[in-house]
Amino acid sequence: MAGTLLTVVIVFFLAGIALLVVAATAVRVVREYERVVIFRFGRSLGIKGPGLVLLIPFVDQAVKVDLREQFLEVPHQVCITLDNATVGVDFLIYWKVIEPESSVVKVGNFERASIGIATTTLRAVIGDIELDAVLSQREHINQVLRVKLDEVTERWGVKVTAVEIREIEPPQEIRVAMNRQMAAERNRRATVLEAEGQREASITVAEGAKQAAILKAEGQKQSAILAAEGQREAQRLQAEGFAIALTEIWERARDVDPNTMTLQYFDTLRRLGESASTKFIFPLELTAMLESFVESKTGE
Repeated sequence: MAGTLLTVVIVFFLAGIALLVVAATAVRVVREYERVVIFRFGRSLGIKGPGLVLLIPFVDQAVKVDLREQFLEVPHQVCITLDNATVGVDFLIYWKVIEPESSVVKVGNFERASIGIATTTLRAVIGDIELDAVLSQREHINQVLRVKLDEVTERWGVKVTAVEIREIEPPQEIRVAMNRQMAAERNRRATVLEAEGQREASITVAEGAKQAAILKAEGQKQSAILAAEGQREAQRLQAEGFAIALTEIWERARDVDPNTMTLQYFDTLRRLGESASTKFIFPLELTAMLESFVESKTGE
């Protein structure tokens, strides 16, 4: 009885293991970024996923394919340019699977195949370009490499999305010459900038002198205008003073006796006679005043 029970336990245990094996081989969980290519007795049945995928145990075989963008690092390559200069180049290839079935069926090892195609394509592209263009047209080389690689990998169901050259290493003597050229270019730029700075400074000084001269001339002009206006106002006030004085003199002279005025003339003549002058000029009014004075005295 004990032996029979042990046999039953062993049978159930083996059956459970078999069920677990069958479940592990019959059920696959495919993620959103994955697809599985199903082979039944070696024949491709297409792709399935994402989600839960059921397989026939021991009959179906599933190969997972990652649809995310990947990158492939191409090792350092030595190439010869059109002008026979050797350069070292290393770059990255970015790619993604767009046809999972073709990527499994039509190529055995995509990464190794891509590296082989990339190195031969790189040498062909660099060999058609001179060294100066290789150093200055990196983006153009990236574009040419991407197009040529994509033409090959397209039949494998793989899309080359980008090619990025990380480093281009020219020969030692070229690097020395480039360093001298860069130093000369920096010196030239420094000289140009210094000359431009001096020119700008000269222009600024000249503009300042010009503005100062203009301001000085404007100041002198305003000063002359103010002086002229002041002089004109002074002359006007002086003329007004003379006019007022003459008016007062006239007002008072109207009330003065003519004989008094004649005596004033006589006194003036006396002072003229005391002077050293030999010529005298008398106004015409003096004759009339003398006549009036004589008539007044005669009447007395």
